[in-house]
Amino acid sequence: MTSPEDQLATMIANLPEKTGKSLPEWQAVVAQSGLDKHGKIVAMLKSDHGVTHGFANLIASKSLEGDAPGDLVEDQYAGPKAGLKPIYDDIVDFAKSLGADVEIAPKKTSVSLRRAKQFALITPATKSRIDLGLALKGEEVNDRLETYNAMCSHRVRLETREQFDVEVKGWMKTAYDRAG
Repeated sequence: MTSPEDQLATMIANLPEKTGKSLPEWQAVVAQSGLDKHGKIVAMLKSDHGVTHGFANLIASKSLEGDAPGDLVEDQYAGPKAGLKPIYDDIVDFAKSLGADVEIAPKKTSVSLRRAKQFALITPATKSRIDLGLALKGEEVNDRLETYNAMCSHRVRLETREQFDVEVKGWMKTAYDRAG
């Protein structure tokens, strides 16, 4: 079963072929229009550009979301959570070292790490903790590796850079390997 994140990624990847423009190009069209209401943006895309409803809805949502990855990550680690950014950076650097196919997909409150499918989720859960979700279905839980949610079967709570150690990196690599 395809996850909602995978479905969204597929729609975004298909935008140029199906509509003639990439998401950033459509976001520029929306910005030029001056429209700031979802329904009006959808109507404009459909009537003026012949975009189908599903793609128009996606473009409108992403345009209003301000989906600039740098901004999303910056916002997550602003203010009281700023001290967590070095842990986030270590996780992302390690993820990139796993392979050239790693996709870093920021969202409003978390960052997905994907390959063919999501293998990890980085969430600044509190002012002092990052929850690193890992897709490790079937793995035994222990004092560090806990059960989590439907998207990521397990999580590791990280409060310091040192806690992102060889053991956690091993679990992350296993999740990455399984996602290919």
